[in-house]
Amino acid sequence: MKTLAMPSYARLLRPITIAICGVAALTASSYISVPMYPVPVTMQTAIVLLVGALLGPGRGAGVVLGWLGLAFLGAPVLANGMGGPQAFVGPTAGFLASFPVAAFLAGLVTTRKSWVGTGVRFAAFTGFHALILGMGFLWLANLFGAETAWTTGVAPFLIGAVLKSGLAAALVAALPNFRTK
Repeated sequence: MKTLAMPSYARLLRPITIAICGVAALTASSYISVPMYPVPVTMQTAIVLLVGALLGPGRGAGVVLGWLGLAFLGAPVLANGMGGPQAFVGPTAGFLASFPVAAFLAGLVTTRKSWVGTGVRFAAFTGFHALILGMGFLWLANLFGAETAWTTGVAPFLIGAVLKSGLAAALVAALPNFRTK
């Protein structure tokens, strides 16, 4: 039986399509927002972890970097439709800087699909949320002081981080592996 080879354009089109879908998911997650000052509550962190988990460390971080690049160029892809260089020096900069790192790390812990693996992913994803909140805290503390950084940039997000970690871990367990070759 003869198998048909994938056309060369299809080998190129698949990862591009997946990257576009990843950027679209990240952008949509930015608009699922509860306004707070100085940092809104969004679904971005859950999708950052999902992108990394589903695409693998390199491609996941690459998609997140591409999305951040669009934001830097002014595309309204961040929370509240924000975009432009000011997002990378304002209150959200520390969080944004942590996203590619978190996506990369999420891609490293997605090798097991069993429920035991889901528990490990949940713990890891919670740790990655701690990394995101920690980098956000450091940047906010630089801007506003440690107490304000904690009360406005970390404490209100702790419960959401645990919930989003659980959601992301459950979705990874439920979804097929989309990693590109």
